[in-house]
Amino acid sequence: MNEDLRIRKAPLDMDAAEFRRIGHQLVEQIAGFFETMPEGPVTPAESLEAVRGLLGSGGLPESGADAGELVKDAAELLFQHSLFNGHPRFFGYITSSPAPIGALADFLASAVNANVGAWKLAPMATEIEAQTVRWIAEFMGYPSDCGGLLASGGNMANMICLLAARKKMAGPDSKRLCCYASKETHTWIQKAADMHGFEIRWVDSDDLVEQIRSDRAQGLQPFAVIGTAGSVSTGAVDPLPELAAVCRAENLWLHVDGAYGGVAALVPGAPEDLRGLALADSVAVDPHKWLYAPLEAGCALVRDRRDLLNAFSHHPSYYNFDGDAINYFDLGPQNSRGFRALKVWLALRQVGRAGYVKMIGDDMRLSQHLHSRLMARPDFQVFTQNLSIVTFRYAPEGLRDEATLHRVNQELLDRIEKSGEAFLSNAMVDGKYALRACIVNFRTSLDDVEAIPDIVARLGQSIPW
Repeated sequence: MNEDLRIRKAPLDMDAAEFRRIGHQLVEQIAGFFETMPEGPVTPAESLEAVRGLLGSGGLPESGADAGELVKDAAELLFQHSLFNGHPRFFGYITSSPAPIGALADFLASAVNANVGAWKLAPMATEIEAQTVRWIAEFMGYPSDCGGLLASGGNMANMICLLAARKKMAGPDSKRLCCYASKETHTWIQKAADMHGFEIRWVDSDDLVEQIRSDRAQGLQPFAVIGTAGSVSTGAVDPLPELAAVCRAENLWLHVDGAYGGVAALVPGAPEDLRGLALADSVAVDPHKWLYAPLEAGCALVRDRRDLLNAFSHHPSYYNFDGDAINYFDLGPQNSRGFRALKVWLALRQVGRAGYVKMIGDDMRLSQHLHSRLMARPDFQVFTQNLSIVTFRYAPEGLRDEATLHRVNQELLDRIEKSGEAFLSNAMVDGKYALRACIVNFRTSLDDVEAIPDIVARLGQSIPW
Protein backbone atom coordinates (compact mmCIF):
# COMPACT_ATOMS: atom_id res chain seq x y z
CA MET A 1 0.00 0.00 0.00
CA ASN A 2 1.29 3.45 -0.91
CA GLU A 3 2.53 5.20 2.25
CA ASP A 4 1.22 8.51 0.86
CA LEU A 5 -2.29 7.38 1.76
CA ARG A 6 -1.51 7.46 5.49
CA ILE A 7 -1.71 11.26 5.42
CA ARG A 8 -3.87 11.93 2.43
CA LYS A 9 -4.19 15.35 0.79
CA ALA A 10 -6.66 15.11 -2.07
CA PRO A 11 -6.48 17.76 -4.84
CA LEU A 12 -10.09 18.79 -4.16
CA ASP A 13 -9.66 19.35 -0.43
CA MET A 14 -9.08 22.74 1.22
CA ASP A 15 -7.81 23.53 4.66
CA ALA A 16 -9.90 25.79 6.87
CA ALA A 17 -7.81 28.88 6.17
CA GLU A 18 -8.07 28.54 2.39
CA PHE A 19 -11.81 27.86 2.58
CA ARG A 20 -12.35 30.97 4.74
CA ARG A 21 -10.31 33.12 2.37
CA ILE A 22 -12.14 31.98 -0.76
CA GLY A 23 -15.54 31.96 0.95
CA HIS A 24 -15.15 35.49 2.29
CA GLN A 25 -14.00 36.66 -1.15
CA LEU A 26 -17.08 35.11 -2.76
CA VAL A 27 -19.49 36.57 -0.20
CA GLU A 28 -18.03 40.02 -0.91
CA GLN A 29 -18.51 39.50 -4.63
CA ILE A 30 -22.12 38.33 -4.18
CA ALA A 31 -22.92 41.23 -1.85
CA GLY A 32 -21.56 43.64 -4.45
CA PHE A 33 -23.64 41.93 -7.12
CA PHE A 34 -26.83 42.28 -5.07
CA GLU A 35 -25.99 45.94 -4.48
CA THR A 36 -25.26 46.95 -8.07
CA MET A 37 -27.45 44.57 -10.10
CA PRO A 38 -30.64 46.74 -9.96
CA GLU A 39 -28.78 49.63 -11.59
CA GLY A 40 -27.52 47.60 -14.55
CA PRO A 41 -29.28 45.97 -17.50
CA VAL A 42 -31.67 43.07 -16.95
CA THR A 43 -29.58 41.13 -19.47
CA PRO A 44 -26.57 41.90 -21.66
CA ALA A 45 -28.45 40.15 -24.52
CA GLU A 46 -25.32 38.61 -25.96
CA SER A 47 -25.23 36.15 -28.82
CA LEU A 48 -24.68 32.44 -28.41
CA GLU A 49 -21.30 32.75 -30.10
CA ALA A 50 -20.18 35.54 -27.78
CA VAL A 51 -21.13 33.69 -24.59
CA ARG A 52 -19.71 30.37 -25.75
CA GLY A 53 -16.49 32.09 -26.83
CA LEU A 54 -15.85 33.31 -23.28
CA LEU A 55 -15.28 29.72 -22.17
CA GLY A 56 -12.78 28.93 -24.92
CA SER A 57 -12.69 25.84 -27.09
CA GLY A 58 -10.01 23.83 -25.32
CA GLY A 59 -10.48 20.36 -23.87
CA LEU A 60 -10.48 19.20 -20.28
CA PRO A 61 -7.46 20.70 -18.44
CA GLU A 62 -4.75 18.19 -17.65
CA SER A 63 -3.65 20.04 -14.53
CA GLY A 64 -5.56 22.01 -11.94
CA ALA A 65 -5.54 25.73 -11.10
CA ASP A 66 -5.86 27.95 -8.03
CA ALA A 67 -9.30 27.51 -6.45
CA GLY A 68 -9.60 31.12 -5.33
CA GLU A 69 -8.96 32.48 -8.81
CA LEU A 70 -11.35 29.97 -10.33
CA VAL A 71 -14.20 30.93 -8.00
CA LYS A 72 -13.55 34.63 -8.53
CA ASP A 73 -13.50 34.24 -12.32
CA ALA A 74 -16.65 32.08 -12.33
CA ALA A 75 -18.51 34.70 -10.30
CA GLU A 76 -17.52 37.44 -12.72
CA LEU A 77 -18.60 35.36 -15.73
CA LEU A 78 -22.03 34.84 -14.18
CA PHE A 79 -22.42 38.42 -12.93
CA GLN A 80 -21.56 39.90 -16.33
CA HIS A 81 -23.15 37.42 -18.74
CA SER A 82 -26.49 36.31 -17.30
CA LEU A 83 -30.18 37.14 -17.45
CA PHE A 84 -30.97 38.43 -13.95
CA ASN A 85 -34.38 37.30 -12.77
CA GLY A 86 -33.62 39.14 -9.53
CA HIS A 87 -33.56 42.48 -11.37
CA PRO A 88 -36.50 44.75 -10.42
CA ARG A 89 -37.47 45.09 -14.09
CA PHE A 90 -37.52 41.39 -14.85
CA PHE A 91 -41.16 40.69 -15.76
CA GLY A 92 -40.59 37.80 -18.13
CA TYR A 93 -41.40 34.48 -16.55
CA ILE A 94 -42.75 33.13 -13.28
CA THR A 95 -39.27 32.87 -11.81
CA SER A 96 -38.93 34.98 -8.73
CA SER A 97 -36.24 37.24 -7.43
CA PRO A 98 -34.28 34.86 -5.16
CA ALA A 99 -34.27 35.56 -1.43
CA PRO A 100 -30.72 36.30 -0.20
CA ILE A 101 -31.27 34.01 2.78
CA GLY A 102 -32.01 31.27 0.24
CA ALA A 103 -28.60 31.75 -1.36
CA LEU A 104 -26.97 31.39 2.06
CA ALA A 105 -29.15 28.34 2.74
CA ASP A 106 -27.97 26.60 -0.44
CA PHE A 107 -24.37 27.30 0.60
CA LEU A 108 -25.02 25.73 3.99
CA ALA A 109 -27.00 22.79 2.57
CA SER A 110 -24.18 21.99 0.15
CA ALA A 111 -21.61 22.04 2.93
CA VAL A 112 -23.54 19.48 5.01
CA ASN A 113 -24.49 17.56 1.84
CA ALA A 114 -27.39 15.74 3.46
CA ASN A 115 -29.00 12.94 1.47
CA VAL A 116 -32.64 13.54 2.36
CA GLY A 117 -33.77 10.18 1.09
CA ALA A 118 -33.91 8.42 4.45
CA TRP A 119 -34.22 9.71 8.00
CA LYS A 120 -31.13 7.80 9.13
CA LEU A 121 -29.05 9.52 6.44
CA ALA A 122 -30.34 13.04 7.20
CA PRO A 123 -32.24 13.24 10.48
CA MET A 124 -32.34 17.01 10.93
CA ALA A 125 -32.74 17.76 7.23
CA THR A 126 -35.65 15.30 7.03
CA GLU A 127 -37.44 16.92 9.95
CA ILE A 128 -36.86 20.39 8.49
CA GLU A 129 -38.37 19.25 5.16
CA ALA A 130 -41.38 17.75 6.94
CA GLN A 131 -41.95 20.99 8.84
CA THR A 132 -41.54 23.01 5.64
CA VAL A 133 -44.18 20.89 3.88
CA ARG A 134 -46.60 21.43 6.80
CA TRP A 135 -45.98 25.17 6.79
CA ILE A 136 -46.51 25.49 3.02
CA ALA A 137 -49.79 23.59 3.30
CA GLU A 138 -50.90 25.72 6.25
CA PHE A 139 -50.05 28.94 4.42
CA MET A 140 -52.28 27.89 1.52
CA GLY A 141 -55.15 26.66 3.66
CA TYR A 142 -54.50 23.03 2.72
CA PRO A 143 -54.70 20.34 5.43
CA SER A 144 -51.36 20.49 7.25
CA ASP A 145 -51.46 16.76 8.08
CA CYS A 146 -51.18 15.91 4.39
CA GLY A 147 -48.34 13.97 2.85
CA GLY A 148 -45.80 15.85 0.80
CA LEU A 149 -42.23 16.43 -0.22
CA LEU A 150 -39.98 18.88 -2.03
CA ALA A 151 -39.18 18.24 -5.69
CA SER A 152 -37.21 19.97 -8.43
CA GLY A 153 -40.10 22.13 -9.61
CA GLY A 154 -43.67 22.24 -10.83
CA ASN A 155 -43.29 19.58 -13.52
CA MET A 156 -42.03 16.97 -11.09
CA ALA A 157 -44.36 17.98 -8.25
CA ASN A 158 -47.38 17.69 -10.56
CA MET A 159 -46.19 14.33 -11.90
CA ILE A 160 -45.71 12.95 -8.38
CA CYS A 161 -49.26 13.92 -7.48
CA LEU A 162 -50.73 12.48 -10.66
CA LEU A 163 -48.90 9.18 -10.27
CA ALA A 164 -50.37 8.90 -6.76
CA ALA A 165 -53.80 9.56 -8.32
CA ARG A 166 -53.30 6.97 -11.04
CA LYS A 167 -52.17 4.34 -8.55
CA LYS A 168 -55.17 4.89 -6.30
CA MET A 169 -57.93 5.44 -8.82
CA ALA A 170 -56.98 2.87 -11.47
CA GLY A 171 -57.26 -0.85 -10.78
CA PRO A 172 -54.73 -3.48 -11.92
CA ASP A 173 -56.77 -4.28 -15.04
CA SER A 174 -57.38 -0.69 -16.05
CA LYS A 175 -57.42 0.16 -19.73
CA ARG A 176 -57.66 3.46 -21.57
CA LEU A 177 -57.27 5.67 -18.54
CA CYS A 178 -58.03 9.34 -19.08
CA CYS A 179 -57.90 12.59 -17.17
CA TYR A 180 -59.47 15.99 -17.87
CA ALA A 181 -57.72 19.32 -18.30
CA SER A 182 -58.35 22.69 -19.88
CA LYS A 183 -56.24 23.96 -22.75
CA GLU A 184 -54.61 26.43 -20.33
CA THR A 185 -53.05 23.56 -18.38
CA HIS A 186 -49.24 23.66 -18.37
CA THR A 187 -47.35 21.25 -20.65
CA TRP A 188 -46.32 19.05 -17.71
CA ILE A 189 -49.60 17.19 -18.25
CA GLN A 190 -48.48 16.02 -21.69
CA LYS A 191 -45.18 14.76 -20.29
CA ALA A 192 -47.06 13.00 -17.48
CA ALA A 193 -49.39 11.32 -19.97
CA ASP A 194 -46.41 9.99 -21.93
CA MET A 195 -44.69 8.72 -18.78
CA HIS A 196 -47.67 7.34 -16.87
CA GLY A 197 -49.74 6.02 -19.76
CA PHE A 198 -53.10 7.78 -19.98
CA GLU A 199 -55.08 9.96 -22.35
CA ILE A 200 -55.84 13.65 -21.88
CA ARG A 201 -59.31 14.96 -22.60
CA TRP A 202 -59.20 18.72 -23.21
CA VAL A 203 -62.46 20.15 -21.93
CA ASP A 204 -63.97 23.32 -20.47
CA SER A 205 -65.48 23.08 -16.99
CA ASP A 206 -68.99 23.70 -18.39
CA ASP A 207 -68.77 20.51 -20.47
CA LEU A 208 -66.89 18.38 -17.94
CA VAL A 209 -69.70 16.18 -16.59
CA GLU A 210 -71.07 15.42 -20.04
CA GLN A 211 -67.59 14.49 -21.29
CA ILE A 212 -66.90 12.20 -18.29
CA ARG A 213 -70.14 10.29 -18.79
CA SER A 214 -69.65 10.06 -22.55
CA ASP A 215 -66.14 8.66 -22.08
CA ARG A 216 -67.34 6.05 -19.61
CA ALA A 217 -70.00 4.97 -22.07
CA GLN A 218 -67.28 4.48 -24.68
CA GLY A 219 -65.19 2.25 -22.42
CA LEU A 220 -62.66 4.77 -21.13
CA GLN A 221 -61.79 4.93 -17.44
CA PRO A 222 -61.66 8.51 -16.12
CA PHE A 223 -59.49 8.87 -13.02
CA ALA A 224 -58.62 12.56 -12.46
CA VAL A 225 -59.50 16.16 -13.18
CA ILE A 226 -56.75 18.79 -13.37
CA GLY A 227 -57.48 22.30 -12.14
CA THR A 228 -55.16 25.25 -12.63
CA ALA A 229 -54.57 27.82 -9.92
CA GLY A 230 -52.90 30.53 -11.97
CA SER A 231 -52.20 29.72 -15.61
CA VAL A 232 -48.77 30.49 -16.99
CA SER A 233 -49.96 32.70 -19.84
CA THR A 234 -52.52 34.93 -18.10
CA GLY A 235 -52.73 33.91 -14.42
CA ALA A 236 -56.30 32.63 -14.85
CA VAL A 237 -57.79 30.45 -12.10
CA ASP A 238 -60.14 27.56 -12.82
CA PRO A 239 -63.45 27.30 -10.89
CA LEU A 240 -61.88 24.98 -8.32
CA PRO A 241 -64.94 24.61 -6.02
CA GLU A 242 -67.03 23.54 -9.02
CA LEU A 243 -64.39 21.05 -10.12
CA ALA A 244 -64.25 19.64 -6.59
CA ALA A 245 -68.02 19.11 -6.61
CA VAL A 246 -67.85 17.29 -9.93
CA CYS A 247 -65.04 15.05 -8.67
CA ARG A 248 -67.00 14.15 -5.54
CA ALA A 249 -70.09 13.31 -7.59
CA GLU A 250 -68.18 11.30 -10.21
CA ASN A 251 -65.67 9.67 -7.83
CA LEU A 252 -62.61 11.23 -9.47
CA TRP A 253 -59.36 12.60 -8.06
CA LEU A 254 -59.01 16.39 -8.15
CA HIS A 255 -55.46 17.60 -8.66
CA VAL A 256 -54.67 21.32 -8.65
CA ASP A 257 -51.64 22.72 -10.43
CA GLY A 258 -50.94 25.62 -8.10
CA ALA A 259 -47.30 26.01 -9.10
CA TYR A 260 -47.76 29.75 -9.58
CA GLY A 261 -50.90 30.91 -7.80
CA GLY A 262 -51.45 28.30 -5.11
CA VAL A 263 -49.61 30.16 -2.37
CA ALA A 264 -51.84 33.22 -2.91
CA ALA A 265 -54.97 31.29 -1.89
CA LEU A 266 -55.39 33.06 1.45
CA VAL A 267 -53.86 36.41 0.45
CA PRO A 268 -56.41 39.27 0.54
CA GLY A 269 -57.42 40.30 -2.97
CA ALA A 270 -56.72 36.92 -4.58
CA PRO A 271 -59.53 35.26 -6.58
CA GLU A 272 -62.06 33.47 -4.40
CA ASP A 273 -61.81 30.35 -6.56
CA LEU A 274 -58.27 29.84 -5.26
CA ARG A 275 -59.68 28.83 -1.89
CA GLY A 276 -61.10 25.77 -3.57
CA LEU A 277 -57.66 24.18 -3.68
CA ALA A 278 -58.24 23.20 -0.04
CA LEU A 279 -60.76 20.66 -1.42
CA ALA A 280 -58.27 18.98 -3.76
CA ASP A 281 -56.86 15.49 -3.34
CA SER A 282 -53.45 16.86 -4.30
CA VAL A 283 -51.80 20.19 -5.03
CA ALA A 284 -48.46 21.13 -6.60
CA VAL A 285 -46.78 24.44 -5.75
CA ASP A 286 -43.44 26.01 -6.61
CA PRO A 287 -41.63 27.78 -3.76
CA HIS A 288 -39.17 29.03 -6.37
CA LYS A 289 -42.02 31.04 -7.85
CA TRP A 290 -44.10 33.04 -5.36
CA LEU A 291 -42.25 32.08 -2.19
CA TYR A 292 -39.12 33.63 -3.72
CA ALA A 293 -36.84 30.63 -3.14
CA PRO A 294 -33.79 30.18 -5.37
CA LEU A 295 -34.12 27.46 -7.98
CA GLU A 296 -34.88 24.55 -7.61
CA ALA A 297 -37.84 24.06 -5.28
CA GLY A 298 -41.20 22.48 -6.08
CA CYS A 299 -43.58 20.90 -3.57
CA ALA A 300 -46.08 18.05 -3.98
CA LEU A 301 -48.92 17.87 -1.44
CA VAL A 302 -51.27 14.86 -1.23
CA ARG A 303 -54.22 14.90 1.16
CA ASP A 304 -53.76 11.29 2.30
CA ARG A 305 -50.09 10.47 2.92
CA ARG A 306 -50.87 6.77 2.36
CA ASP A 307 -51.50 7.51 -1.32
CA LEU A 308 -47.87 8.59 -1.73
CA LEU A 309 -46.67 5.47 0.10
CA ASN A 310 -48.79 3.23 -2.10
CA ALA A 311 -47.41 4.88 -5.23
CA PHE A 312 -43.71 4.99 -4.38
CA SER A 313 -42.82 2.68 -1.49
CA HIS A 314 -40.66 -0.30 -2.47
CA HIS A 315 -38.27 -2.13 -0.13
CA PRO A 316 -35.39 -4.08 -1.65
CA SER A 317 -33.30 -6.24 0.67
CA TYR A 318 -30.45 -3.73 0.97
CA TYR A 319 -32.77 -1.08 2.53
CA ASN A 320 -32.71 -1.05 6.31
CA PHE A 321 -34.76 2.00 7.28
CA ASP A 322 -37.48 0.81 9.60
CA GLY A 323 -39.44 2.68 12.25
CA ASP A 324 -41.84 5.61 12.40
CA ALA A 325 -39.51 8.20 10.88
CA ILE A 326 -40.16 9.73 7.44
CA ASN A 327 -38.10 8.19 4.66
CA TYR A 328 -38.64 10.33 1.58
CA PHE A 329 -37.62 7.58 -0.82
CA ASP A 330 -40.99 6.06 0.18
CA LEU A 331 -42.91 9.19 -0.84
CA GLY A 332 -41.43 10.09 -4.21
CA PRO A 333 -39.38 8.85 -7.18
CA GLN A 334 -35.91 9.83 -5.92
CA ASN A 335 -33.70 7.84 -3.59
CA SER A 336 -30.83 10.31 -3.36
CA ARG A 337 -32.29 13.75 -2.66
CA GLY A 338 -30.68 17.11 -2.01
CA PHE A 339 -31.65 19.39 0.86
CA ARG A 340 -34.00 21.72 -1.05
CA ALA A 341 -36.14 22.53 1.95
CA LEU A 342 -33.56 24.56 3.88
CA LYS A 343 -33.84 27.68 1.71
CA VAL A 344 -37.64 27.62 1.94
CA TRP A 345 -37.67 26.90 5.68
CA LEU A 346 -35.25 29.71 6.54
CA ALA A 347 -37.15 32.26 4.45
CA LEU A 348 -40.46 31.25 6.04
CA ARG A 349 -38.88 31.77 9.45
CA GLN A 350 -37.26 35.05 8.43
CA VAL A 351 -40.46 36.84 7.34
CA GLY A 352 -43.31 34.66 8.63
CA ARG A 353 -46.84 34.47 7.29
CA ALA A 354 -47.36 38.24 7.48
CA GLY A 355 -44.23 38.96 5.44
CA TYR A 356 -45.27 36.64 2.63
CA VAL A 357 -48.85 37.93 2.60
CA LYS A 358 -47.49 41.46 2.19
CA MET A 359 -44.98 40.62 -0.56
CA ILE A 360 -47.45 38.57 -2.61
CA GLY A 361 -50.13 41.22 -2.10
CA ASP A 362 -47.71 43.95 -3.18
CA ASP A 363 -46.93 42.05 -6.39
CA MET A 364 -50.64 41.78 -7.18
CA ARG A 365 -51.24 45.48 -6.47
CA LEU A 366 -48.31 46.47 -8.70
CA SER A 367 -49.76 44.35 -11.49
CA GLN A 368 -53.15 46.02 -11.07
CA HIS A 369 -51.46 49.43 -11.19
CA LEU A 370 -49.69 48.51 -14.43
CA HIS A 371 -53.01 47.39 -15.85
CA SER A 372 -54.55 50.79 -14.98
CA ARG A 373 -51.64 52.73 -16.50
CA LEU A 374 -51.83 50.77 -19.74
CA MET A 375 -55.62 51.12 -19.92
CA ALA A 376 -55.26 54.89 -19.68
CA ARG A 377 -53.11 55.09 -22.81
CA PRO A 378 -54.50 55.11 -26.36
CA ASP A 379 -51.42 53.37 -27.81
CA PHE A 380 -52.04 50.07 -25.99
CA GLN A 381 -54.67 47.36 -26.02
CA VAL A 382 -54.98 45.52 -22.71
CA PHE A 383 -56.27 41.96 -22.65
CA THR A 384 -56.11 40.50 -19.15
CA GLN A 385 -55.03 41.08 -15.57
CA ASN A 386 -55.06 38.10 -13.19
CA LEU A 387 -53.05 37.58 -10.01
CA SER A 388 -49.79 39.37 -10.94
CA ILE A 389 -49.85 38.97 -14.73
CA VAL A 390 -50.92 41.59 -17.30
CA THR A 391 -51.21 40.87 -21.02
CA PHE A 392 -51.35 43.69 -23.55
CA ARG A 393 -49.99 44.84 -26.89
CA TYR A 394 -48.63 47.96 -28.47
CA ALA A 395 -51.32 49.24 -30.86
CA PRO A 396 -50.77 52.86 -31.91
CA GLU A 397 -53.52 54.82 -33.63
CA GLY A 398 -53.98 53.69 -37.20
CA LEU A 399 -52.52 50.22 -36.70
CA ARG A 400 -55.40 47.72 -36.67
CA ASP A 401 -54.32 45.02 -39.12
CA GLU A 402 -53.95 41.82 -37.08
CA ALA A 403 -51.04 40.39 -39.04
CA THR A 404 -49.11 43.64 -38.74
CA LEU A 405 -49.91 43.96 -35.03
CA HIS A 406 -48.58 40.45 -34.53
CA ARG A 407 -45.35 41.22 -36.39
CA VAL A 408 -44.78 44.57 -34.71
CA ASN A 409 -45.28 43.22 -31.20
CA GLN A 410 -43.14 40.17 -31.89
CA GLU A 411 -40.30 42.40 -33.05
CA LEU A 412 -40.97 44.77 -30.17
CA LEU A 413 -40.51 42.00 -27.60
CA ASP A 414 -37.11 41.22 -29.11
CA ARG A 415 -36.10 44.89 -28.96
CA ILE A 416 -37.22 45.22 -25.34
CA GLU A 417 -35.14 42.22 -24.32
CA LYS A 418 -32.07 43.38 -26.23
CA SER A 419 -32.32 46.86 -24.73
CA GLY A 420 -31.70 45.54 -21.22
CA GLU A 421 -34.15 48.14 -19.88
CA ALA A 422 -36.77 45.52 -19.01
CA PHE A 423 -37.59 41.91 -19.75
CA LEU A 424 -41.08 40.81 -20.79
CA SER A 425 -42.40 37.63 -22.37
CA ASN A 426 -45.35 36.86 -24.65
CA ALA A 427 -48.68 35.05 -24.62
CA MET A 428 -51.38 34.21 -27.12
CA VAL A 429 -54.72 35.62 -25.90
CA ASP A 430 -57.78 34.76 -27.99
CA GLY A 431 -55.48 34.09 -30.92
CA LYS A 432 -53.70 37.45 -30.60
CA TYR A 433 -50.00 37.91 -29.91
CA ALA A 434 -49.64 39.74 -26.61
CA LEU A 435 -46.83 41.10 -24.49
CA ARG A 436 -46.87 39.69 -20.97
CA ALA A 437 -45.63 41.26 -17.73
CA CYS A 438 -45.45 39.00 -14.69
CA ILE A 439 -44.45 40.31 -11.26
CA VAL A 440 -43.16 37.76 -8.74
CA ASN A 441 -40.39 40.00 -7.54
CA PHE A 442 -39.96 41.58 -4.12
CA ARG A 443 -37.45 44.05 -5.60
CA THR A 444 -39.92 45.55 -8.10
CA SER A 445 -41.22 48.98 -7.13
CA LEU A 446 -43.89 51.39 -8.37
CA ASP A 447 -41.22 53.28 -10.36
CA ASP A 448 -40.25 50.08 -12.19
CA VAL A 449 -43.86 49.32 -13.09
CA GLU A 450 -44.60 52.86 -14.23
CA ALA A 451 -41.57 52.80 -16.52
CA ILE A 452 -42.93 49.92 -18.62
CA PRO A 453 -45.44 51.78 -20.84
CA ASP A 454 -42.92 54.46 -21.82
CA ILE A 455 -40.16 51.92 -22.54
CA VAL A 456 -42.47 49.79 -24.68
CA ALA A 457 -43.95 52.77 -26.56
CA ARG A 458 -40.55 54.35 -27.25
CA LEU A 459 -39.12 51.13 -28.66
CA GLY A 460 -42.35 50.39 -30.51
CA GLN A 461 -42.25 53.74 -32.30
CA SER A 462 -38.96 52.74 -33.94
CA ILE A 463 -40.54 49.74 -35.69
CA PRO A 464 -41.86 50.48 -39.21
CA TRP A 465 -45.33 49.24 -40.07
